[in-house]
Amino acid sequence: MSKKDKKERPPEPEALPAPAVDAHTHLDACGAETAADVRVLLDRAEAAGITRVITVADDVAAARWAAEASTWDDRVFAAVALHPTRAKDFGEAERQVLEELALRPRVVAIGETGLDYYWDFSPPEPQHEAFRWHIDLAKRTGKPLMIHDRDAHEDVLRILVEEGAPEQVVFHCFSGDAEFAKACVDRGFVLSFAGTATFRGANAAGLREAARLVPVEQMLVETDAPFLTPHPFRGRPNEPYCVNYTLRDLAELRGADLAELAVSTTATAERVFGLDQVGGS
Repeated sequence: MSKKDKKERPPEPEALPAPAVDAHTHLDACGAETAADVRVLLDRAEAAGITRVITVADDVAAARWAAEASTWDDRVFAAVALHPTRAKDFGEAERQVLEELALRPRVVAIGETGLDYYWDFSPPEPQHEAFRWHIDLAKRTGKPLMIHDRDAHEDVLRILVEEGAPEQVVFHCFSGDAEFAKACVDRGFVLSFAGTATFRGANAAGLREAARLVPVEQMLVETDAPFLTPHPFRGRPNEPYCVNYTLRDLAELRGADLAELAVSTTATAERVFGLDQVGGS
């Protein structure tokens, strides 16, 4: 983690007035390898008021690491899946590993899965097939489905309808506008907002309107660290503690009390992921 620490991170903010959850991060991509590395990241997060995180896999190696890391520290939970950009290489061996990992008690979600039409690493057809398989896995395990949706709103919703959505669906790093947010909310889905919701450019206007309007009981906050560092620190390394900045910005945007927003999004995370019911490894 030394290389990451040498880069200039955003300053560590004053602690939140109530505990919060980072609903989607990548601790391994933040430079963590060992239990000691994880502890450093989580201690820094906890000092800012972020007391629990969900570390998320994007391939099988990351899934194994996330499942193991979730046993190193009670503040860490895991989600496992194959990222849609890797779907062309999704074979039976990978499916068997994810099936086994998904049953572990501290793996609280199936993700991130979905569709990505921005990158061309994997054609749409294998993405669709992999997405359908992950939907089925979420339903069989009774765990929430954590969706990656990039430039694929219509197809994501269509496939969820065709397959039948799991009881809990989370749109990680929600990227739609208010109209798409309403379509998701009306279906009972939960929207998770990352640092992109704090950006100030014209391209972020629709997303910020969505973040302003979504019901708080269907709202989560996340970092997607080490990516998408919130305003005004865009471009610097992101970490779970930066949920603090995103929550502060969203509270201002929504005209909400910061403590109440932290409590509400934490309650949503606890309900969706069953965090208070999770035992040991």
